Amino acid sequence: MMNKKLTDFKKETKEQELKKLALLSERELMMELRTSERGLSTEDAEQRLEEFGPNEVSAQKPTPALLMFLEAFKDPFVFVLALLMVVSAVTGDYEAAIVMGLMILASVVITFVQEYRSQKASLALKELIENTTAVTRDGETKEIPMDEVVPGDIVTLATGDMIPADAVLFWTKDLFVNQSSLTGESMPVEKFVEAGITTDQQEVSALDMQDLIFMGTDVLSGQGKAIILKTGQRTFFGDIAKNATTQRGKTSFDIGLTKVSKFLLRMVVVLFPIVFLINGLTKGEWGEAFFFAIAVAVGLTPEMLPMIVTSNLAKGALSLSKHKVIVKELPSIQNLGSMDVLCTDKTGTITEDRVVLVQHLDPLGDENEQVLDMAFLNSHYQTGWKNLMDIAVINYYEENNRQAPFQSVTKLDEIPFDFSRRRLTVVVNGDGHQIMVTKGAVEEMEAVCTHAEINGEVVALTEELRQNMRVVNRRMNEQGMRVIAVAVKKDVHSEPIYNTEDEQNMTLIGFMGFLDPAKKSAITAIRSLHEHGVNVKVLTGDNDIVAKKVCSDVGIEVSHVVLGTELDELSEEQLAEEVEKTNLFAKLNPMQKSRLIEALQKNGHTVGFMGDGINDAPALRKADVGISVDTAADITKDASSIILLEKSLNVLESGVIEGRKVFSNMMKYIKITISSNFGNVFSILVASAFLPFLPMLSIQLLIQNLIYDVAQLTIPWDNVDEEELVKPVRWEINSLAKFTLCIGPVSSIFDIMTYLVMWFVFSANTVASQSLFQTGWFVVGLVSQTLVVHMVRTRKLPFIQSIASAPVIMTSLAAIILGIGLVLSPLKAVFDFTALPGTYWGWFIVIILLYLITVEFAKRLYIRLTKEWI
Repeated sequence: MMNKKLTDFKKETKEQELKKLALLSERELMMELRTSERGLSTEDAEQRLEEFGPNEVSAQKPTPALLMFLEAFKDPFVFVLALLMVVSAVTGDYEAAIVMGLMILASVVITFVQEYRSQKASLALKELIENTTAVTRDGETKEIPMDEVVPGDIVTLATGDMIPADAVLFWTKDLFVNQSSLTGESMPVEKFVEAGITTDQQEVSALDMQDLIFMGTDVLSGQGKAIILKTGQRTFFGDIAKNATTQRGKTSFDIGLTKVSKFLLRMVVVLFPIVFLINGLTKGEWGEAFFFAIAVAVGLTPEMLPMIVTSNLAKGALSLSKHKVIVKELPSIQNLGSMDVLCTDKTGTITEDRVVLVQHLDPLGDENEQVLDMAFLNSHYQTGWKNLMDIAVINYYEENNRQAPFQSVTKLDEIPFDFSRRRLTVVVNGDGHQIMVTKGAVEEMEAVCTHAEINGEVVALTEELRQNMRVVNRRMNEQGMRVIAVAVKKDVHSEPIYNTEDEQNMTLIGFMGFLDPAKKSAITAIRSLHEHGVNVKVLTGDNDIVAKKVCSDVGIEVSHVVLGTELDELSEEQLAEEVEKTNLFAKLNPMQKSRLIEALQKNGHTVGFMGDGINDAPALRKADVGISVDTAADITKDASSIILLEKSLNVLESGVIEGRKVFSNMMKYIKITISSNFGNVFSILVASAFLPFLPMLSIQLLIQNLIYDVAQLTIPWDNVDEEELVKPVRWEINSLAKFTLCIGPVSSIFDIMTYLVMWFVFSANTVASQSLFQTGWFVVGLVSQTLVVHMVRTRKLPFIQSIASAPVIMTSLAAIILGIGLVLSPLKAVFDFTALPGTYWGWFIVIILLYLITVEFAKRLYIRLTKEWI
């Protein structure tokens, strides 16, 4: 059994308990949690996992199927239908209530199935990108999935790690943590072993205690070791996970969809009493008028809209997964389609991402072995995030079977890399000397060096020598090399305790040159993105000379470069202008990347950002579409909405096209539905005002609406014309209004034409012959509404230049056959239809053909006037 302390451990309030534990000594903590520096035993860890459960918060857990099914009912359109169904049932119109019940069930079941399948696929895909953490158990440190961490585990943290659960630190080395997800404070917080408060300072928040770290935060730089205190829902993050989501805000599409939904619901609320009163006053049959008004309200309610949206997104996510693109947040598919600016890091995206060491030179540009040896010590013994250059140095050493520069080497200390210093120091004991080996960005290294070693002699770093060094650096840059400088300093302290203040008065020993060649595939991918209306901008922390050459190699036009230092001098107005004309920004820190993305967004762009570095996390969160790769750091993947299983712009191009297909098909349904409803409103109002009977019975209107809705279920699988994929797609409310006013009234014209034909040609102008009138309009209305989808789904000539997908054609034919079949079969009596005269079908064909031709003319007029389509 678990120690009683661990059981009581769960009962105290989280804030009080965390603060109490933060004040304990390391020994007291180990005793409290029954653990040691060797970590838990495997058996003990398994027992605790069973007792405390997986290390997951509610927001991360899959939604149970039953709850997901009930959630499908939480839609305003379903609520409207349910209310109308109840009213119909209470007032005795059971047939209408049954039809509405079927419509609700169809919408809810299909939405549930799509959501469930989407969640299942998403969970399966997330297994491919599972985050891990370094845990010590049985004296051995190894990576395990974060959801297997339990209270009492000993975790080791390094730069780029996500903190897996709430924990208390017992060892740190220059540890800086980003707590913005909990506090909103963007500045990093340095953490120490000491709590920083005393027992009488009870008003201090647990978040302010220096030795506590929390789930949902991440390590910006440095190292640390900690004991896990709380996991899963018992963490500080677990308390706020349900209320404070880390997902992005609503997209422009979400906002537009909400506006349309509210507009349609208002239309229902306004038209219901109008139709009811007009029919009641003109016909005197208030009961029939009431049921007809309900049927009209049902017809105006696009109850399939949530299902269509969900189906589109789920289909898009599934399709993208086949292109090695994992969608973490479904709405991001829409943003992919509307993205018109892609900001990307340079390394690995437009370059090969296989850095190789090609040169190791002294300060004057001559090959030097000592530079290689010292760089190896730094790369080999550092414990933080090993970048590609570290790996390249180690690989070069191993491939050439080189021996270490000293007979015995012992690591003494380390000053981790951070993005302000842009360098990393390792201190080793080699042949009796304490040697500081520092490597980093050339400019930052030059700033801390006062001497240089040339041909074994240490000389003062004069201005002339500095100029010579800069020439060597520039020459290497112009050859496309990424250059880092290496410096040393001996016997600084008697005790091996070092900090950043020791990184001064150092001796520069030379340069390391690395080559990361431009990808050949990036050239075609960038050209294709440009052709599809996506401008590619490079945001990099590297120097401008190397980045400019790579941009030139892959076809990104660079007229001038803006450096990070220059960026800080720009006002918001100047920056807004600069981001439009500049395609390369170099020497950037993480917050500068984020600022650039925000400036582009303020200019009206939908911005994607692609990166895999730890320093890319703020930019990924800021972007409309955050894109990373499955090999990225944990925090980087967590900040992303889309993850690529292959770090390639070609893969991303597939995602952009799929996003536009998804967006286009959703817009088809929305525009067709709204314009159709708009036209039906006029038709019904005219009929209600002038006919002595109802133009269609409520049950007939409901059946027509049900058949039409079912026919639209295949819209997500429709073909999309190539022309619609060339430019970024955007949600435009004004465009929707113009489309509705241009296309909608056409259906009203032909509805009224049908009224006139039925009234004058077939003498269906009395209450006794109303069934003939209603049957005739039912057939014309259903067939015209079904076929018009094929007219407005494309800007081309339908059926000839552009053909719908097989599923759309099949459901359209099925809807027409079913509708006409109801009228011709013995079932017609059930719905109060009557036999149509043979001459009706000639008029029917003429009306339908004229309607489709008129819609085509209206469409072309709309395109000519607005220069746009769906």
